[in-house]
Amino acid sequence: MIFENGKEVVIRVRGLAKSFGSHRIWNSLDLDVYRGEILAIVGGSGQGKSVLMRVITGLVIPDAGQVSLFGRSVKQITPQDRVDIEKRWGILFQDGALFSSLTVLQNIQVPMREHLELPQAMMDDLAFLKLTMVGLPPDAAYKFPSELSGGMRKRAGLARALALDPEIVFLDEPTAGLDPIGATDFDHLIRKLQQTLGLTVYMVTHDLDTIFTVADRVAVLADQKIVRTGSPSELQHHPNHPWIKEYFCGERARAASPGQRPRIPA
Repeated sequence: MIFENGKEVVIRVRGLAKSFGSHRIWNSLDLDVYRGEILAIVGGSGQGKSVLMRVITGLVIPDAGQVSLFGRSVKQITPQDRVDIEKRWGILFQDGALFSSLTVLQNIQVPMREHLELPQAMMDDLAFLKLTMVGLPPDAAYKFPSELSGGMRKRAGLARALALDPEIVFLDEPTAGLDPIGATDFDHLIRKLQQTLGLTVYMVTHDLDTIFTVADRVAVLADQKIVRTGSPSELQHHPNHPWIKEYFCGERARAASPGQRPRIPA
């Protein structure tokens, strides 16, 4: 395990570099994610927010640099160790990314079938438990993704991400496409699950309301690296970069800040 300032570092990125063709996305990017926090990753278009999440989770290979998960370097672990580590996180992609040919219940059970050897009755019970945790009614279990609203698909995707009782949950634009009421409800759900389950939440988002409502800390991607980390309030009141000032001190940021919208307590 890695500790910094008394906090356990569950994800550590050092010197990360990535290019697509002649386009360099990052150069020597560093980032720490602490156990039990909700970390929001923000940045302008094309800064590689979602790509960074995919590099950390092994879906994209970086050109250089090192990623450590739960204190272990990804470059030094065996394939079986990698599988064991992957069971300790869940991922919610945009719009849920559910398998269209499977029901919600079957979608939630996909990780269980891949990694566990459980009787069908037990998997059904566990899947219904996850449905309840994310606020979906029991009858949603037998519906297909095409029969769900956007908000319900996200909740079903989150239930699948929680299928193996992970320690870390990765969220890619969790409130994108939701109306303001649905987005607020999802923010409250994220905070409730984080508190109840002791989750570490790594969240890619551009939603200022979500950032000011639930994020404990924000990491800002700009100039091909993480240029600043801090609480939303710290970034708003002490910006030290032009993009941070524009993003956190503009009219939308003032409307979304805690003075206008109550923050969900940690």
